[in-house]
Amino acid sequence: MADTILTDAVAATAFRRLIAHLQHRTDVQNIDLMGTAGFCRNCLADWIAQADGSLSREEAREIVHGMPFSEWKERHQSEATPEQLAKMQESVAKNADSH
Repeated sequence: MADTILTDAVAATAFRRLIAHLQHRTDVQNIDLMGTAGFCRNCLADWIAQADGSLSREEAREIVHGMPFSEWKERHQSEATPEQLAKMQESVAKNADSH
C-alpha cells in the first residue's frame, strides 16, 4: 500500500478512533493482541514515542491507555497463561524485520 492512498487527516482520524477503541476494550488483553496481530497497545505507544521523538515510552503509553500504564496494568491486565505466551511468541516471530 502506497503512503499516498491515505491523507494525513484521514490517517489521524482513523488512528484516534483505534486509540479510543483500544481504551474502551479493556477486556482484550495485550497478550491476546500480540498473539493474534503481533502488536499490542504497548507496541503502538512505542511507535508513537519513536515517531514523536520527544515523548518517553511512559508518556506515549499514557496516551494509548488513557491513564498511566501502571494504573491500566493494575486495573485491566491479568497474568498471561503459557498458551497465550506461546501464541504471542509464534505471532511476533512473523514480524521479523517488518518494523
